[in-house]
Amino acid sequence: MTNERVRTAEPARGGGRPGLRDVAELAGVSHQTVSRVFKDHPRVSAETRAKVLAAAAQLDFRPNAIARALATGSSRTIGVVSFDTTLFGPASMVSAIEGSARDADYFVSVVGLASPSRRSVAEAADRLRGQGVDGIILIPGHVPADQVVRHLPPVLPVVALAPAQTVASAVVDQHDGPLAAVRHLLDLGHTTVHHAAGPTDWPEARDRMRGWRDALTAAGAPVPEPVPGDWSAASGYERGKALALDPSVTAVFAANDHIALGLLLALHEAGRRVPEEVSVIGFDDIPEAAFFSPPLTTVRQDFAALGRRSLALLLDQIGAVGAPAAPAGVVIPTELVVRRSTAPRRT
Repeated sequence: MTNERVRTAEPARGGGRPGLRDVAELAGVSHQTVSRVFKDHPRVSAETRAKVLAAAAQLDFRPNAIARALATGSSRTIGVVSFDTTLFGPASMVSAIEGSARDADYFVSVVGLASPSRRSVAEAADRLRGQGVDGIILIPGHVPADQVVRHLPPVLPVVALAPAQTVASAVVDQHDGPLAAVRHLLDLGHTTVHHAAGPTDWPEARDRMRGWRDALTAAGAPVPEPVPGDWSAASGYERGKALALDPSVTAVFAANDHIALGLLLALHEAGRRVPEEVSVIGFDDIPEAAFFSPPLTTVRQDFAALGRRSLALLLDQIGAVGAPAAPAGVVIPTELVVRRSTAPRRT
């Protein structure tokens, strides 16, 4: 055995939670060195760092987040304010932010709101400020982002996951995905494509409708009247029953995969085979889309990339020095995923 000090863990002084000095004693270093390790100070050798981390693990030591925030001026916590978290899109955004924050050694505190009222947004902001968050990522749902931003404290960096003029934003391209979906159907020989739209008070639904319309107009194809509804499978089912009765309908672009699911059931019940008689495309690529009957052709949103880019925008603001730069905007492309719910039009 070498002369290196070898120690075994003992209960912390006073029987409480272990502290820096307990870790220092077990590792055989000063408590200042332990503090430097947990602050990721560059002037700590790899050997010392490993020794301190091993001692901390043996004692089950966890750095005090409040003390670290006081020492560094950063809580390493991101606040998320989100509306409509029961829907796939907002829920996936929250999950993506949490994953990206975890990779960056940040915590996430989420406040879900049912109402975009000034009072509810202000209360959410006060709650997050009370937790000492370093910045806020906003998922505004159907509410214009700039409208919500007005109710957030101006002292905090903010990134919106929606188009915004007053703050930085990161968005998924909601126009080019539908454009690609409709072109795919036209390339399969369909003379036009019907649209089961999302709720028109949502900007995503309006952009997807615009992409659908632009693709048909550019191809010189007829533009059927879109069928409005909400984001649910039940809404898709009700609209699908009407579309199934029209023999001229051979292709449908649904504003999301849940609408497409309802459409598939309605077409099946009406005896309209998919894709032999009617091709169907959705949007989102929810995890179940590959297991629909038939597996659904859809437009995939890259929520992981959205989480990474939005967090990067926020951390850039948090670490910025001097006057704030003009709000930045990031657009994440979509991807058409072709499965078995689309096929050439029968002649």
